[in-house]
This record gives sequence, C-alpha cells and structure tokens, in this order.
Amino acid sequence: MINIKNYDSNLLKELLYKMILIRRFEEKAAQAYGLKKIGGFLHLYIGEEAVAVGSISNLDMTKDYVAAAYRDHGHALAAGLDPNSLMAELYGKITGCSKGKGGSMHFFDYEKHFFGGNGIVGAQIPVATGIGLKIKYNEEDGVVLCYFGDGAIHQGSFHESLNLAKIWNLPVVYICENNHYGMGTDFRRVSAIDDFSIMAESYAMKGKQVNGMDVLEVYDATKEAIEVAKSGTPYLLEAKTYRFKGHSMSDPGKYRTKEELELYKQKDPIVSFKELLIEHNVITEDDYIEMDKRCKKIAKDAAKFAEESPEPDLNELYTDLYV
Repeated sequence: MINIKNYDSNLLKELLYKMILIRRFEEKAAQAYGLKKIGGFLHLYIGEEAVAVGSISNLDMTKDYVAAAYRDHGHALAAGLDPNSLMAELYGKITGCSKGKGGSMHFFDYEKHFFGGNGIVGAQIPVATGIGLKIKYNEEDGVVLCYFGDGAIHQGSFHESLNLAKIWNLPVVYICENNHYGMGTDFRRVSAIDDFSIMAESYAMKGKQVNGMDVLEVYDATKEAIEVAKSGTPYLLEAKTYRFKGHSMSDPGKYRTKEELELYKQKDPIVSFKELLIEHNVITEDDYIEMDKRCKKIAKDAAKFAEESPEPDLNELYTDLYV
C-alpha cells in the first residue's frame, strides 16, 4: 500500500500540476477544434493523465527518451515540451514543434528527446527499440519509455520489437496504455488474455499490471521498471486506464454505456489525487485553485500564440523530406 509520506512534497505537487496542465491544454484544444481552428484528427488523452505524468516524471530528458503514439499530447507536455509550440502544431502553424506539418498525431522534438507522436498504430515500438539499441551501442546512461495502446499490442511490430529488445538486452520500458477500447472495440473482444503484462514472459522479461488511474502507482512501477531495463532486461508495463472522450473528436463513443463512463469518471486521476494531497495537508483547496488558474492561463496563452503565428510558407512543402 502506498504511503504518501514517502514522497517529497514538491514531487507530489509537480505530479498534480502536470496532470492539470494536460487536462486544461486538451480542453482548450477541443474548444478550438469545435471552432474549426484545428483541422485533421484530434485524439484527446483526458482521463489518462496519470500514466504519462507518473511514468515520465522518472526521466531525465537530457539523456532519456520518449516515443509515443497518436494520442501524444499528454506525453509531450509531461516531457517538458513548450505548450505554445504544441498548440501551434495543432493549428498547423510554422511555430509548431513539427513546423505545422504533423498536427496532433506527430508531435516531435529531437533536442528534447521526444520521438513522437506516430500516426501508424504500433509504428513507434520499433522506433523506441532502435533508440534503445543506440543507447546501448554508444554506452550511454539512458532509457526509453515507449507508449502504445491496447489496440497496438497485437501488432507484429510489438512482438518483433520485444523479441529483439531481449536478445540485445536493450534499456527500453514498453508501456501499454490499456484504455479498454481500440477505437471502438472492447479489448476483451480481440484479445485471448485480459492481463497484457503476462506477454512479457514470452520474451523472458519482467511484466507488471498497474492501476493507470493512480499516478503514484504508475510512478513507483515505472521507477522499478527503469532500474531493471537499465540493468539489461527490457520491461513491459500495462497501465489500466480509461479515456473519458471518444477515440477522436469525431467519435461519439456509442459502443460504451453512460453508466460505464460515469463509473470511471468517479475515478478521475486528477480529482482523486487532489483529494489525497489535501487529506494529507500537502496542499490546500486554495493551492489547487491557484494551480488550476495557472494551467488555464498557459492553455489560453498557447491558443493565442497559435492563432497569431504565421502559416508555413509554400516552400515548406519541399523541406524535411526523406525520399
């Protein structure tokens, strides 16, 4: 059982702050999408914030790496990418982290070791494995956290990557964010097993299933997984979580009941963690309100920055191409 007294109060506040920032940033993005200021797809992470924040808070982004899928806003913010550049990317502006060319699914920042944002299901898993090989080859002191959904765990790229990662003993922690639905399909309809963490045994590595709605449980499990990965054995974590919104903004979510959705909203990772911190006198209600106001302002300022940023020049069509 987690004892909150074992954690530094500054860490606890930072975990809460980052989750709120992700929530407010995405609410502002959803609002802009509704006003048709953002085009293309928009996959919101609302409800899953504890996974990205709890895990990435273990990293030193000067030497560690993150690779994520198309639902990548939360991971990018948790990794310390600039909210202005992320919002501008959603708006398709030149000031975006991918020069406005990638949009929601393709956040990227080489300098900050954030390798996506990948629009193809499971495509980031071999990318993360390759980064792990680079770390080991160059004898660096780093680790890679690789995120993917329950829909990607049945892809061949997942199995091929874990096999190679163990053969080469790469410092990679594979994190399955099981939010119950691969687009609109309940994961239990397409999977022979309910506990994905046991797949680790097939590749002679450790695996663990954690409550992805509990930021401290994710933090502790990832810390342990990183230690194992850095010692020479890759690790598979499954975080059981839940998205409060549809698969993307175009998804009304009719494949699940209102009762189920309401049940998980009662487990909101931000509300439950806030109440825990207040109960143990780490913060007050006023502290939370101030924190929330700060995050709302950052999101609002990011939207303003994006709206006022210029469109990419037409010549940008021919830059950054690899052919």
